[in-house]
Amino acid sequence: MRQAGDRQGAAVSTGQLSAEATALRTPRAAAVAGIAFSVLLITALVLIQLSVPGNPAVPGAWLAHSGRRTAVIVALNLVPFAGIAFLWFIGVIRDRIGDREDRFFATVFLGSGLLFVAMLFVAAAVAGGLLAGASAARRSGLPGADTLLLGRHVTALLLNVYAMRMAAVFSLSTVTIARRTRILPRWLVVAGVVTALVLLIGVGFSPWVELLFPAWILLLSVDFLFAGRRALAGTT
Repeated sequence: MRQAGDRQGAAVSTGQLSAEATALRTPRAAAVAGIAFSVLLITALVLIQLSVPGNPAVPGAWLAHSGRRTAVIVALNLVPFAGIAFLWFIGVIRDRIGDREDRFFATVFLGSGLLFVAMLFVAAAVAGGLLAGASAARRSGLPGADTLLLGRHVTALLLNVYAMRMAAVFSLSTVTIARRTRILPRWLVVAGVVTALVLLIGVGFSPWVELLFPAWILLLSVDFLFAGRRALAGTT
């Protein structure tokens, strides 16, 4: 009987240690995924802004510039990895919230995150198709002005109007959940609300506003990283 009780106690202790280890690993996983997403997306957006004229009506002479074209290709190749990291980030955030998750806000949180990634991928695919068409037409000259204008407008609408609005909804739902579950400091909650409002209202005024969302995710991830270290230090 005593041996059976010892085995049962050991099993319970092992389960508790496993649960604690999982709880300690989750913030670090969120931090790594969020930092990877932020660095990749910021790099991609900066490369695009520096290489492509801001006005869609500008002729596509930049396509003939090998350096700019290469920079845009590199940026578009970073987008899928940024999306993968963001999906991982969503997963570990939900794991950290656990049973405290509210179904309504969790649905908005997950749906807006998935739509953001989908719109980001579609915008990158349209831009990639535009570059591929320009490369194929290099011998016969640049693509027609109408084709370039359409591709630029579609990409801009997908990224600025749809993807960034979904990013704003994701930020609002995240800070709402964080406020209720108290998993974030107050200043990050306020920063998330400001980011969401700017993305909802002012994203069309400047293309650099798009950097606010990955920058906020970066701050969020750094906080998660230090939270994981504090929790680990508290168990030693």
